Amino acid sequence: MGANMARRLVDQGFTIGAIYDVRPEVTAEFARELKVTAASRLAEVTAASDIILTVVTDDDAMRSVFLGAGDNLLTGAQGRIFINFATVSPQVHLELEKVVNEAGASAIEACMASSITQARQGTLFLILAGDSSVVESVEPLLGAISSARRYVGPTGRAAQVKALVNMVMNINTAGLAEGLALGDALGLDLDVLRQIFAQTGANSRVLETDGADMQNREHDCYFSAAHAAKDSGIAVALAEQTDVRVPLARATLAQYRLMIDKGLGELDKSGVAELTFKGRQGG
Repeated sequence: MGANMARRLVDQGFTIGAIYDVRPEVTAEFARELKVTAASRLAEVTAASDIILTVVTDDDAMRSVFLGAGDNLLTGAQGRIFINFATVSPQVHLELEKVVNEAGASAIEACMASSITQARQGTLFLILAGDSSVVESVEPLLGAISSARRYVGPTGRAAQVKALVNMVMNINTAGLAEGLALGDALGLDLDVLRQIFAQTGANSRVLETDGADMQNREHDCYFSAAHAAKDSGIAVALAEQTDVRVPLARATLAQYRLMIDKGLGELDKSGVAELTFKGRQGG
């Protein structure tokens, strides 16, 4: 996601001060592609930039880039604006807002409800939270990478909303996999079944994006099963905090964790069908 966002920003005339990845070889190769500086330390990114965009994998990675001993983004961060795009726990955004503000900087959430293709095309849907004046100040940049944005409130709210978006999406994905697998076991024509689903209450965005892939076992990764497990886990944790029963979310989380256990975590989320179709990994 981050690479395609950077490509889009360069296309739109923005200057990228420096890029950083935990894998130095990736940093170097991508820097050559974009003809920008390859930072060897996080602090170099902050020094070279007014606005810093972060896209990380999980809570631990987010804490590491801001709080890591010896090198982090908050070194010399006074006056900087951080836009954090990853799906992490709401509590992490709240923790980091405090230390970012103490460093004389600002941070907002811009959770992405989109795919890597949309990142390249500049058609992301962004769920925004944090200080509204800071959000407004970076509107030109946000507008260059997204076609729609929705501000949902103070820090932490975007992460909550994104967790629910992905919780529902993941439930839909697992349910569709079971429906198609059962249809296949019954000997139904899955092309016809998907067409009927599309004209009835079984229709969904997931049917459009993942249905044929489940049928044809084409699981090129746009949103990995490992990320699906992470995000469903965040939603289940929020349910525990609020004492809300979410049996479907828990069952879906178990399926995606099983994919990881079976070595399938880097398949697209559509790969959950490998657990349901007879004759595949778990069927």
